Amino acid sequence: MASRLVQDPHAVRGDAEKRLEVAIGREVRAHRKRLGITVADLGEATGLSTGMLSKIENGLTSPSLTTLQSLARALGVSISAFLARFEERRDAVHVRAGEGVGTERRGSRAGHQYQLLGHLAPNGSGVTVEPYLITLTADSDVFPTFQHEGLEYLYMLEGEIEYRHGERTFPMRPGDSLFFDADAPHGPERLLELPARFLAIIAYRRPGSPGESLG
Repeated sequence: MASRLVQDPHAVRGDAEKRLEVAIGREVRAHRKRLGITVADLGEATGLSTGMLSKIENGLTSPSLTTLQSLARALGVSISAFLARFEERRDAVHVRAGEGVGTERRGSRAGHQYQLLGHLAPNGSGVTVEPYLITLTADSDVFPTFQHEGLEYLYMLEGEIEYRHGERTFPMRPGDSLFFDADAPHGPERLLELPARFLAIIAYRRPGSPGESLG
Protein backbone atom coordinates (compact mmCIF):
# COMPACT_ATOMS: atom_id res chain seq x y z
CA MET A 1 0.00 0.00 0.00
CA ALA A 2 1.44 3.38 -1.01
CA SER A 3 2.36 5.70 1.85
CA ARG A 4 0.43 8.92 2.19
CA LEU A 5 2.31 12.05 1.13
CA VAL A 6 2.90 14.62 3.85
CA GLN A 7 2.91 17.58 1.46
CA ASP A 8 0.55 18.39 -1.38
CA PRO A 9 2.73 19.30 -4.42
CA HIS A 10 -0.14 21.40 -5.81
CA ALA A 11 -0.91 23.28 -2.60
CA VAL A 12 -0.94 27.08 -2.56
CA ARG A 13 -0.59 29.28 0.48
CA GLY A 14 -3.60 31.32 1.39
CA ASP A 15 -3.45 34.97 2.34
CA ALA A 16 -3.43 34.06 6.04
CA GLU A 17 -0.07 32.30 5.70
CA LYS A 18 1.49 35.31 3.98
CA ARG A 19 0.62 37.80 6.66
CA LEU A 20 3.28 39.42 8.79
CA GLU A 21 1.40 38.27 11.91
CA VAL A 22 1.85 34.62 10.96
CA ALA A 23 5.55 35.07 10.28
CA ILE A 24 6.02 36.76 13.66
CA GLY A 25 4.02 34.08 15.44
CA ARG A 26 6.11 31.28 13.95
CA GLU A 27 9.32 32.95 15.07
CA VAL A 28 8.02 33.58 18.61
CA ARG A 29 7.05 29.90 18.93
CA ALA A 30 10.38 28.72 17.47
CA HIS A 31 12.45 30.83 19.87
CA ARG A 32 10.30 29.80 22.84
CA LYS A 33 10.74 26.11 22.01
CA ARG A 34 14.46 26.61 21.47
CA LEU A 35 14.67 27.80 25.09
CA GLY A 36 12.52 24.88 26.24
CA ILE A 37 9.94 27.05 28.01
CA THR A 38 6.16 26.86 28.00
CA VAL A 39 3.64 29.50 27.00
CA ALA A 40 2.92 29.97 30.71
CA ASP A 41 6.63 30.55 31.40
CA LEU A 42 6.78 33.14 28.65
CA GLY A 43 3.66 34.78 30.04
CA GLU A 44 5.27 35.17 33.45
CA ALA A 45 8.37 36.71 31.88
CA THR A 46 6.45 39.20 29.75
CA GLY A 47 3.29 39.87 31.73
CA LEU A 48 1.17 38.70 28.79
CA SER A 49 -1.70 36.27 29.25
CA THR A 50 -1.43 32.75 27.84
CA GLY A 51 -4.46 33.54 25.69
CA MET A 52 -2.74 36.54 24.12
CA LEU A 53 0.47 34.59 23.58
CA SER A 54 -1.49 31.80 21.92
CA LYS A 55 -3.06 34.32 19.54
CA ILE A 56 0.35 35.80 18.74
CA GLU A 57 1.95 32.41 18.07
CA ASN A 58 -0.94 31.40 15.80
CA GLY A 59 -0.86 34.66 13.86
CA LEU A 60 -4.33 35.69 14.99
CA THR A 61 -3.40 39.14 16.25
CA SER A 62 -0.98 41.91 15.40
CA PRO A 63 1.30 42.52 18.43
CA SER A 64 2.25 46.09 19.26
CA LEU A 65 5.85 47.29 19.21
CA THR A 66 5.82 47.31 23.02
CA THR A 67 4.66 43.68 23.06
CA LEU A 68 7.34 42.68 20.56
CA GLN A 69 9.96 44.38 22.70
CA SER A 70 8.82 42.46 25.78
CA LEU A 71 8.89 39.19 23.84
CA ALA A 72 12.34 39.93 22.44
CA ARG A 73 13.76 40.63 25.91
CA ALA A 74 12.21 37.49 27.39
CA LEU A 75 13.47 35.29 24.55
CA GLY A 76 16.90 36.91 24.32
CA VAL A 77 16.64 38.00 20.69
CA SER A 78 16.29 41.24 18.76
CA ILE A 79 12.92 42.42 17.47
CA SER A 80 14.23 41.96 13.92
CA ALA A 81 14.58 38.22 14.61
CA PHE A 82 10.78 37.98 14.53
CA LEU A 83 10.77 39.29 10.93
CA ALA A 84 13.38 36.84 9.61
CA ARG A 85 10.98 34.45 7.83
CA PHE A 86 8.81 37.27 6.49
CA GLU A 87 11.81 38.97 4.87
CA GLU A 88 13.66 35.80 3.81
CA ARG A 89 14.51 35.80 0.13
CA ARG A 90 13.30 32.87 -2.00
CA ASP A 91 15.71 32.22 -4.86
CA ALA A 92 15.48 30.32 -8.14
CA VAL A 93 18.19 29.33 -10.61
CA HIS A 94 17.62 29.03 -14.37
CA VAL A 95 20.26 27.08 -16.32
CA ARG A 96 19.99 27.06 -20.10
CA ALA A 97 20.78 23.93 -22.10
CA GLY A 98 24.51 23.27 -22.17
CA GLU A 99 25.30 25.95 -19.59
CA GLY A 100 25.68 23.77 -16.50
CA VAL A 101 28.98 24.07 -14.65
CA GLY A 102 31.38 21.19 -15.20
CA THR A 103 32.60 19.94 -11.83
CA GLU A 104 34.30 17.02 -10.16
CA ARG A 105 32.74 15.58 -7.05
CA ARG A 106 34.84 14.13 -4.28
CA GLY A 107 35.42 10.47 -5.17
CA SER A 108 34.66 10.99 -8.88
CA ARG A 109 35.86 8.18 -11.15
CA ALA A 110 37.55 8.45 -14.54
CA GLY A 111 35.19 9.35 -17.33
CA HIS A 112 32.27 10.30 -15.08
CA GLN A 113 31.31 13.75 -16.37
CA TYR A 114 29.40 15.81 -13.79
CA GLN A 115 27.56 18.95 -14.83
CA LEU A 116 26.14 20.95 -11.91
CA LEU A 117 22.72 22.30 -12.95
CA GLY A 118 22.13 24.81 -10.16
CA HIS A 119 22.94 25.93 -6.65
CA LEU A 120 21.02 27.94 -4.07
CA ALA A 121 22.51 29.86 -1.18
CA PRO A 122 21.87 28.32 2.26
CA ASN A 123 18.29 28.76 3.46
CA GLY A 124 16.35 28.08 6.63
CA SER A 125 15.65 24.42 5.83
CA GLY A 126 19.26 23.37 6.50
CA VAL A 127 19.07 20.98 3.53
CA THR A 128 21.39 21.25 0.52
CA VAL A 129 20.20 19.91 -2.84
CA GLU A 130 22.66 19.36 -5.71
CA PRO A 131 21.26 18.53 -9.18
CA TYR A 132 23.74 17.01 -11.65
CA LEU A 133 23.65 15.86 -15.26
CA ILE A 134 25.99 12.85 -15.43
CA THR A 135 27.39 11.47 -18.68
CA LEU A 136 29.08 8.08 -19.02
CA THR A 137 31.06 7.05 -22.11
CA ALA A 138 33.32 4.21 -23.21
CA ASP A 139 36.09 5.91 -21.20
CA SER A 140 34.07 5.78 -17.95
CA ASP A 141 34.93 3.46 -15.08
CA VAL A 142 32.27 1.30 -13.50
CA PHE A 143 32.21 1.98 -9.78
CA PRO A 144 29.34 0.51 -7.74
CA THR A 145 30.72 1.57 -4.34
CA PHE A 146 30.06 5.31 -4.11
CA GLN A 147 28.90 6.10 -0.58
CA HIS A 148 27.95 9.41 1.06
CA GLU A 149 25.38 10.99 3.37
CA GLY A 150 21.92 11.95 2.20
CA LEU A 151 19.33 10.82 -0.30
CA GLU A 152 19.80 10.48 -4.05
CA TYR A 153 17.39 10.42 -6.99
CA LEU A 154 18.35 9.25 -10.50
CA TYR A 155 16.38 9.76 -13.71
CA MET A 156 17.66 8.04 -16.86
CA LEU A 157 17.71 10.16 -20.03
CA GLU A 158 19.77 8.22 -22.57
CA GLY A 159 21.55 4.89 -22.94
CA GLU A 160 21.32 1.90 -20.64
CA ILE A 161 23.22 0.90 -17.52
CA GLU A 162 22.90 -1.52 -14.65
CA TYR A 163 22.99 0.37 -11.37
CA ARG A 164 23.81 -1.18 -8.02
CA HIS A 165 22.45 -0.10 -4.64
CA GLY A 166 23.56 -2.23 -1.73
CA GLU A 167 22.89 -5.87 -2.57
CA ARG A 168 20.47 -5.15 -5.44
CA THR A 169 20.98 -4.15 -9.06
CA PHE A 170 18.54 -2.21 -11.24
CA PRO A 171 18.37 -1.95 -15.05
CA MET A 172 18.18 1.73 -15.95
CA ARG A 173 16.75 2.73 -19.32
CA PRO A 174 15.39 6.11 -20.55
CA GLY A 175 12.44 7.12 -18.36
CA ASP A 176 13.47 4.88 -15.43
CA SER A 177 14.17 6.41 -12.03
CA LEU A 178 15.74 5.28 -8.79
CA PHE A 179 15.44 6.92 -5.35
CA PHE A 180 17.62 5.66 -2.51
CA ASP A 181 19.52 6.16 0.73
CA ALA A 182 23.00 7.20 -0.45
CA ASP A 183 24.69 5.85 2.69
CA ALA A 184 24.62 2.38 1.10
CA PRO A 185 27.27 1.54 -1.54
CA HIS A 186 25.93 2.47 -4.97
CA GLY A 187 26.94 3.28 -8.53
CA PRO A 188 26.96 2.03 -12.14
CA GLU A 189 28.00 -1.64 -12.28
CA ARG A 190 27.57 -2.35 -16.01
CA LEU A 191 27.52 0.04 -18.97
CA LEU A 192 25.23 -1.58 -21.52
CA GLU A 193 24.44 1.16 -24.07
CA LEU A 194 26.60 4.26 -24.40
CA PRO A 195 26.71 7.17 -24.14
CA ALA A 196 24.52 7.09 -21.05
CA ARG A 197 23.11 10.26 -19.45
CA PHE A 198 21.06 10.63 -16.31
CA LEU A 199 20.01 13.26 -13.80
CA ALA A 200 21.26 12.77 -10.26
CA ILE A 201 19.75 14.87 -7.47
CA ILE A 202 21.52 14.60 -4.12
CA ALA A 203 20.00 16.01 -0.92
CA TYR A 204 21.75 16.18 2.44
CA ARG A 205 21.66 18.24 5.61
CA ARG A 206 24.49 20.73 6.08
CA PRO A 207 26.80 20.07 9.05
CA GLY A 208 25.69 22.03 12.08
CA SER A 209 22.17 22.67 10.78
CA PRO A 210 19.14 22.05 13.03
CA GLY A 211 17.64 18.58 13.18
CA GLU A 212 19.02 15.14 12.44
CA SER A 213 21.24 14.60 9.42
CA LEU A 214 19.91 12.82 6.34
CA GLY A 215 21.19 9.36 5.49
